[in-house]
This record gives sequence, structure tokens and C-alpha cells, in this order.
Amino acid sequence: MPPNTTASTGQQPGKSGRKKGRRARLLVLVLVLAVVAGVAGGAYWSISTVRASFPQTEGSLTLKGLSGRVEVKRDDYGIPQIYASSDEDLFMAQGYVQAQDRFWEMDVRRHMTSGRLSEMFGKSQVDNDEFLRTLGWDRVAKEEYDKTLSASTKKYLQAYAKGVNAYLDGKEGKDISLEYAALGFTNDYKPAQWTPVDSVSWLKAMAWDLRGNMQDEIDRALMTSRLGPKQIQDLYPQYPYSRNRTIVQSGRYDDVTKTFEQSGSSSAAGSSTGTGTAGTASSSGTSGLQSQLAGLQKVLEDLPTAVGVNGHGIGSNSWVVSGKYTVNGKPLLANDPHLSASLPSVWYQMGLHCRSVSSSCQYDVSGYTFAGMPGVIIGHNQNIAWGMTNSGVDVTDLYLEKLSGDGYQYGDKTVPFNTREETIKVAGGASKKIVIRETQPEKTEDGKTLPGMPLLSDRSSELVKVGRKATVDAAAPDRGDGYAIALRWTALDPGTTMDAVFAMDKAKDWSDFRAAAALFDVPSQNLIYADTEDHIGYTLPGKIPTRAEGYDGSVPAPGWDRKSRWTGYIDEDELPYEYNPSRGYIVTANQAVIDKTRAGYPYTLTTDWGYGARSQRITDLIQSKIDDGGKISTDDMRQMQLDNSSEIAKLLVPKLLKIDISDKDVRHPEAIREAQELLEGWDYTQDADSAAAAYFNAVWRNILKLAFGNKLPKELRVEGQCLWVDPVNTTGPADATEKVRECGQRDTDQAQPDGGDRWFEVVRSLMDDEDSDWWTTPRSGTRPAAANRDELFKRAMIDARWELTAKLGKDMDTWSWGRLHRLFLKNQTLGTEGPGFLQYALNRGPWKLSGGEAAVNASGWNAAGGYGVVWVPSMRMVVNLGNLDKSKWINLTGASGHAYNAHYTDQTDKWAEGELLDWSFSKKAVDGGTSDTLVLEP
Repeated sequence: MPPNTTASTGQQPGKSGRKKGRRARLLVLVLVLAVVAGVAGGAYWSISTVRASFPQTEGSLTLKGLSGRVEVKRDDYGIPQIYASSDEDLFMAQGYVQAQDRFWEMDVRRHMTSGRLSEMFGKSQVDNDEFLRTLGWDRVAKEEYDKTLSASTKKYLQAYAKGVNAYLDGKEGKDISLEYAALGFTNDYKPAQWTPVDSVSWLKAMAWDLRGNMQDEIDRALMTSRLGPKQIQDLYPQYPYSRNRTIVQSGRYDDVTKTFEQSGSSSAAGSSTGTGTAGTASSSGTSGLQSQLAGLQKVLEDLPTAVGVNGHGIGSNSWVVSGKYTVNGKPLLANDPHLSASLPSVWYQMGLHCRSVSSSCQYDVSGYTFAGMPGVIIGHNQNIAWGMTNSGVDVTDLYLEKLSGDGYQYGDKTVPFNTREETIKVAGGASKKIVIRETQPEKTEDGKTLPGMPLLSDRSSELVKVGRKATVDAAAPDRGDGYAIALRWTALDPGTTMDAVFAMDKAKDWSDFRAAAALFDVPSQNLIYADTEDHIGYTLPGKIPTRAEGYDGSVPAPGWDRKSRWTGYIDEDELPYEYNPSRGYIVTANQAVIDKTRAGYPYTLTTDWGYGARSQRITDLIQSKIDDGGKISTDDMRQMQLDNSSEIAKLLVPKLLKIDISDKDVRHPEAIREAQELLEGWDYTQDADSAAAAYFNAVWRNILKLAFGNKLPKELRVEGQCLWVDPVNTTGPADATEKVRECGQRDTDQAQPDGGDRWFEVVRSLMDDEDSDWWTTPRSGTRPAAANRDELFKRAMIDARWELTAKLGKDMDTWSWGRLHRLFLKNQTLGTEGPGFLQYALNRGPWKLSGGEAAVNASGWNAAGGYGVVWVPSMRMVVNLGNLDKSKWINLTGASGHAYNAHYTDQTDKWAEGELLDWSFSKKAVDGGTSDTLVLEP
């Protein structure tokens, strides 16, 4: 039975071998179904198996290895609060409790991060394992554990592993989860002991999904097959600095800029704009590169995601308001990361409390963590609170490497690859040996060592063939043995992020927090801060590369050019931060960190920020409250998290209402006018029961499809979508004789145009160019052609009317956004395939959701693929620094990973309605909300 992307994502890990493995998977499902249905006397067995895996939450247990008594107190939602008298006991108990609730998830996740999914699920996962072994997450994690992590961090990781293994001791698979019982029908797999490296490896998976602009780098290069530089530039407009505010508006980056201006230094600065330079691989116009990247994209689509959507659509909101603008005079801090919908949720809520904080027991912290990792990732302790959003800084580069014999060209020399052989064990089949090639480590200008780059293209025989046939122009080396794609990524260098987690958990003030953040090297995140002394702040940590002039990381680079290599990393004291800004609040929602156009910051952090639709809306909501003289409450913060306003609707609806539908070329114009009238008086909010929101989003989807989607290369369009197409030509009409039939190749959740705020900006920038060729589309059946903006908008309104008629019916009184915009939660394994009624038993949903793409309430959907929910606010929290017991939180699902446990999805209804749960922190409040207490005895 294949897992989904991980035990936490609800998507399959890959399609490789899907057809070959489907019969075996269905056999397992049928057998499990027989058990669940009680065939052949199986009813008693199934009930006992399900109950056997539920955690013990009351009474007492003896845990060998504890030094003292530990209490685990759970509330009505099964959320655990752990009380201990030493650090080691605290983290050992955390490992035990998380294994109780989520060990199947933890086990699948560690097999994913180490490239060993085939050991559990057979040959269908071999291709995924090959790619993950090539990346080498577990090898880097082991090196990290052995060489870079502190002694105290290792001690905590060991204690956590000891707790997990105490839970596993003496248990068979069926005692751990129902999934193991199902797996046992075709596989004699038995869970192995947990190791500290298993926990560290998860950080690499998290970093992979939050890796920055690698997808944009691929997409831009693929676009060159059908679009020219000007057209690609149209689709990647500049960040609107004058309209959408950056994160940092004062503070350290101004000082850094002054320092560089005074010294006249600019050697570390990369190009700040553009999508390719004379030295880049894209400028050589290689058809081989495009084919290589198309093949790589297919590999990436099949690869398991860890916490996101393989780099597309990943976002988050966080903001903090100082006490001068709050009801209780102390800061309020909100956070809601946007990730793939998963069952169970990727997040795990818990509290870790030392009965008395001292040098031997240093922690009193509560918040969200990941099953399989000790500590708390996002949350608060007794003094400070913090949140995270993805910074999006560019920490990955792809290189086109010129192959030559057994090596690759670097400058005027041929350099041998470093190679290693690995064996992939396959459940029910023969093991497979693979050879992994990497470039040689290199020294940077500042004396640091960059690790070798793995050849991603080695994981596809098709890519190897393409590389051998690659053609390049005179600016690149002769074809020779072909070309390969290699990856440079900061996470392939051992780091200290695990140290950062523990340091943040016990930080007492801004100085402690900044020191902890400096250790948070990968993935680079926007970190916001507040404390009980009424201070607020922001810092950008991370290992962020510097590049030579002319290389900005926006497109694949020529590996043979020495100048294309990274020159070093930005020093920690040269990264932007802000502390107690005079405006009284800080907002981070994946927008640009700094305004280079205003201050000339000397480094290029990325060329692919989010475009600020969410961040500016949050800023406007906060500023409006301040301007009205009101004070912001915890519930005001919650209401801001639920804001459904559509920024693109505000731009387009006034134009759409002016479109004349009475054209003789329009069939049934009265039906189109009826739909158009839904937009009159609409306040642009995307509530689940809104018919106007349903119609507008359908119009928006069709505008994108007609103006852009149908003109993109097949590698970016939805798989199976076949069109007669010709390239867009913004300087004149396209030649109809050039039309060819092309079918899309990308998964629906990954295709373009996805409709996010980059596309808001694309359309905004073209609005005044009413005769742009982007606004043209041919006639289709009875649907009219378009030769300008308003004609294309009219066509989109027509197409949307009939699309929704087909989906929702003729009667518009029954239309609603929630009927289109639905969330399904799938059980991580048994719920992804097989007989429908088994999926019905294990999966949950649908929920009809409000919100939408690039709204603050970011229930994301991909406009190229449909209206279904793709990513969500995976949790929501509001921390009240004036009274921590008045803080609020919610998770997408529940604490439990056991499909029939009461806490499997017991928070989801409230989450969907925008409600938050009480978040007890003090001993008194926790005791007052405790339903079950388990005592762990040494």
C-alpha cells in the first residue's frame, strides 16, 4: 500500500510504477475491507485491532529510563501537556506521547526522508527512493548530528528517541496502528527502533518544501520554448513596492546599506532584476535544457512533499501588534502557516513544562511541533512568543553541467565526479543498486566549503538521453557526451537548525531570540517576535548565498563557468531585522523583506517574492483599526485571519460590470447578464455561501485560461489538456499556420497559471494595454473570439456562466462558492485508493470553505486545475502576551493519527468555521481543562 507524500500530507508519494503496483494495493485493500466488514469472523478482530492501537491516557505506566515522575495531562481534544522535573525526562516523555498518537506517521516520514519507502511499500516507490537517496537527506542529517549539533541538543534527541522506543517495546504492528495491520497482509515489515538522526532528517524534508524559487527557475526556463524574453517578463512583473509594503520598513537593513555605501563595496551583490543574463544557461537557448527540466519537473511532481505542495503556493501569515494598540496593553501575535491539507495535520499541539524552571530543567513552552521532532517549532514560553512564515529567499540553484567522459567541465578542465553506490531494499522484490554522482566540493571567495552537487538528472534514463542530445549555441561548450542537471542547495550542508529549536524554546528576551534565530540556518524563515515586556520584532535568519555579478539565481546557470558558482553566504549581522518599529506592528505574509528600489540593499535575497496581496490586506486591516482609534483584541486578530476579501475582484469587477453582453455574437445573452448581475453590489468577500464569489472566481479562472494558460508551453499546462496552439507574439499577430496540437503534462495542483498573487500583478500590469496580444483568443465553437481586453473578459464571462451551469445547475439561486471550493481530507494511506466505501470510512469531508487564493483566509486553489482546495491555513494561533491563558489556537484535524479515535478530526469543524480553542498555559489553567492524566513512572 503506497503512502501519501508523507504520513502527514494526504497526497500520494508518486506515480512511478503506479499501474504495476495497483493490483497488489487493491488486493491489500480488499483484504482489509474483508476484515473491517467482518467477513469470515473478522469483525471482532477488526474492533480489537483498532482499539489496541489507541493510546493509554489515564492511570500509570512504567517507563524505563526516566529519572523521575512525569505527568501527561490531556484536555477534551486530546492535546497533551507534559510535566517533568528534568530536560531529559521532558523530551523522553514527548517522544513516548507523540509515538502513542502518531507513530505510523513518524515511521512513514522517516522512510521518506531516508529514501526507504520501498522497504514498506514495495517496488512502486523505487523511483522516489532513488531521487531521495540522490539528495541524501539522511546522510546530511547524520553528518549534522555527528559534527555540528551541540552536546545538549544531542542529549535531548537521544532522550526523545528513548521515549519513542519505550513505546515500541514489546508491541506488534497491529498494536501500533491499523495501517500496520493492513500492511501485514502482504509484507512482513516490522518497525525499527527510532534514532536521533530520524528526527534531524525531518528538518531536511521541511527545508525541501520551503526551498524558495526552484520551481520558478524551472518554469521560466521551460517558457523559453514558446515565449520570448519580453513575454516571460510580462509573466514575472516587478514587485509592486509602491503599493504593497515590505516586511522591514526601518531597522538594520538601512544601517547595512549605509555601511556598504560608505565602503563602496558591491562585489557580493547579484543582479536584482531580470530573468536571465548573458552568462546563464537559458541565454544559450538550449532545447536540451528545456527537455531536461521538463523531465526533472515530472520527477519532482512524483516526489513526496513533506509539509507543502512542492514549492507551489506555499505561504503563511503572521503579524504582531504592540501593546499601545491592543486592549490589554501587551502585544498580540498571530500566525497561520499555509500548507497542504493533511490527515492527520502536519502539526502536533502540545505543552512541555518543567515543574520548576532551573538549570537542570529549562523549559516551559507550548505550541506546535511535528510528530517525530522534540521541542516546539512555533508557539510561546513564559516570556516570549514567536511565529514563522516562509521567507522565499533563493537558496537553490540548478546548474547545467557539461559531461565529458567520467567527469564534467569546469573552466577549461575536466573534473571527475564523486560517486557512491547505494542499495535500495524492496519489499516483496529484489534489491536495486544505484550509483549517485556529485560534483566536487568547492571553496568560496570567503573561504567556506560548498558541498558537491548531486546530479538530479541521473535519476531518469530519459533525462540522460536528452542530455546526450542537447544542442547549445556558440556560447556554451560543444555537446560532447551531453549535459546533466545538478542542484546547489543550502540544506545539503550540515547545519544547526535543531539547535535553534531548543534555543528559541527557552529564550527569555529579544537578545536570546536573535541568538537562537542565528542558528536557524535552513530553511530560512521570517521570524516574528513579541514578549511580555511589550517588545516586538522581526528577523530574517538563514544560510543565504551570495552570487557573482550577472547571476541572480532566477534561471539555471552554466556549470562550466566558474563565475556562476556561489561566492559565499550573507553574514548573519548583515541580514534584515526590525525591533520595536514606530508604526507599532509588523506583518509578514511572504512579501518582499526589503525595498531595494528605495535603499539599495547590497544583496539579492530572491527575484521571486510573493507579491504582497495578503500582507497589504493585513496591514490595511490593522491600520484601519488604529486610524479609527480602536484597540485590537484577541478576537480582532482572529477575525483578521478569516478575512475573505478578494484583491483581484476589487480590480476586475468594475470592469466586468461595464461589459456589454448584448452582442449579437453571444448566444443566450440574458443568461450571461443574469450572472453578471450577481456582481452588482458584491463586497468582494468570498464567503462559502456567496453566489457572486462562485461566479467571479469562475470568470477569473477563465480569464487566466484564455489569456495565458492556453499560450503556455505544454510542460506547464494541466496534464491531458490538449489544444491547438501557437506561440504568443506580443509584437504582432501569430501565424495560424503554425498551430500544433499539444497536450499538457503537469499535475493539476502544480500547473500554471495557478491564479496566485503573481497573476494578480500580471493582469494589473496589462490592464491599460487593452490591445495586448495576451488579450486575444480564437473562436471556439459557439464562443466568440477576442481581439482585445474587454472582448476576452466578455468571453470569460460567457465561459464561466456555462461552466457553472454544468457544475452547479441552471438555477443561480443554488450557486455558492462553497459548493465549488471544497476541502477533502484523505487518510494518509488506505484512504488514497481502493473501493469507494473504504475511502468513505477512512476519509473525511468535504467541507465547504470560505476564502480563496491570496486572500488572508488562504484556502488556496489552483485556477489551472479547478476550484478544489489545495492548501489551507494548516493551523491558526493568536498569542496574548498580556495573559497567556487567554491565547487561542486550533489545528486542522486533531491530535490523533488513529483513524477511528475521537481526536482524529475533532477540531476540523471548528477550524472550518474559523473558531479557535482556549489555549491553557499556566498550571492552574491546564489543570482546569484536564480530562485525562497519565502518570509515567521511572
